[in-house]
This record gives sequence, structure tokens and C-alpha cells, in this order.
Amino acid sequence: MTLNAPIGVIDSGVGGLTVAKEIMKLLPNEKIIYIGDNARCPYGPRPLAEVRRYTWQMAEALMKMNIKMLVIACNTATAAALNSLQKKLPIPVIGVIFPGARAAIKSSSTKKIAVLGTSGTVKSGAYEKAIKSLVSASDVVQLACPRFVPLVESDEYEGEFARRMVAETLSAIKSKEFDTAILGCTHYPLLQGFIEQELGTTVTVLSSAQETAKDVSRHLSYQDKFADRRKPPVHQFYTSGSTEIFRTIIKKWLAIDEPCIRSIQFPKT
Repeated sequence: MTLNAPIGVIDSGVGGLTVAKEIMKLLPNEKIIYIGDNARCPYGPRPLAEVRRYTWQMAEALMKMNIKMLVIACNTATAAALNSLQKKLPIPVIGVIFPGARAAIKSSSTKKIAVLGTSGTVKSGAYEKAIKSLVSASDVVQLACPRFVPLVESDEYEGEFARRMVAETLSAIKSKEFDTAILGCTHYPLLQGFIEQELGTTVTVLSSAQETAKDVSRHLSYQDKFADRRKPPVHQFYTSGSTEIFRTIIKKWLAIDEPCIRSIQFPKT
């Protein structure tokens, strides 16, 4: 495997683009091949066994493209499949939950932390476990926000409707005491402005994207596998859903004028 082999990034849909963006910013020489399983999104309400199967399908597709590292840029998929993928794949596999937990602990002065996530991520308890593994006395409150992912996937995350939906959802947690909120789904940073507006200036709202990108850099440094290409890489994007919605969000979020987008299909079972 060459130094210029790509990094694979997978997500249930467009949310993982928030992670891909941070990797591109930190490591501009690295080529990314991204798979968004938009046709089967959202993953949050699905049983973890089903999410694990879908995550493996994406990972296997990327392994055939000779990636040198896999980033699971989906919190629900990380909770469901990180351990099995790390044990069985011959390349480094990085998830987004532990980097998010680490970022929250760094940020919080009170160690009172809120986790905003999908139903699957919240039910798994993965964030609470990761946070308490770093500081056992942490106080963690969690809130499932199942309406956020469809909002982002439909490219409706910028208007008044989105603002009202964020306000309605977060009303259930505003009476709780915390100084840091983790966006425990990689779709949620696209709603970050509304979330910050609703939670107020005393709460730091953060995502795992930057910390995950730092983990990618650390792994490449440790293994001495930084890309050495002389020309900027051409990133590739695959979606199991609508290429047009995917294209619109990629152009808007990543500022790539003509993204290379292809369709990909997975078994229905």
C-alpha cells in the first residue's frame, strides 16, 4: 500500500462531510474517498445489529479501493461497529465518539456535559462510557434529537423551520445544568448556529470533527504514512441515495465546485 493511498470516510449520509472537511483542512495532501449511505439514512432509529451490517458493507466497499485508513464519521455506526472493524481490518480504524468525549473533557470546567445524539447513539451509552473513562466524576445528560438528521439530509437546515425545530427539540434539556454540549452526530454541526443560539452563551457547543481529524493525523504520523503527492488530491464521493442533493450539500459545505460523485448500491438484505 502506497503513501498516497486514500483515506476512507463513511457515514449514514451527508453528516460525515463535517469530519471530511476537517481532515481536508488539516491534511490537504490526503485523498479522501467518502461513502454516504443516504438511501438508508437515518441510522439512529435502526437496531445496532442492522447498523453494524450496513457499516461493514461500506467498509468492505472501501477496502476494495485500497484505502490506508478508515474513519467512521458517524456516531451511531461508531457505537455499533468500531470494535469489530478494528479487530478484523488490517488498517487503522478511527471512530468519532472518543475524540468527541476527549474534546468535551478539555472544554468543560464543571465536567457537566450534555450529549445531543441520535436515538441509537444515546441508547448505546457510548458517549457516557467514553466521557467517564476519562473523568469518572463527570455528570452526563443525554438527549436524542431524531428530527435533526432528516432536516440536514433534505438540505433544509438553514431556514426558520430548522430554527423552530431546534428550539422545540432542545426545550427538553434547557433546564439541565451543563457547560458543554457535544454534537453527538456528525450531521448536527450543520445546525450548530441554531443550537448555540438556543443553549446560550454559557454553553460551549462542540463537535468531534476537529479532534477526529487530529487522531487521523496522529495515526499517519506514527506509521509514517503521510501522503507525498505533488498535486492537490481529487476527492471521490459515493452515495447510495440522490446524487443531486448530495452534490448540492458538498458544493455548499466543502466549497468544491465540481465534486466527483458516483452512485453506489448495497445489498437489500
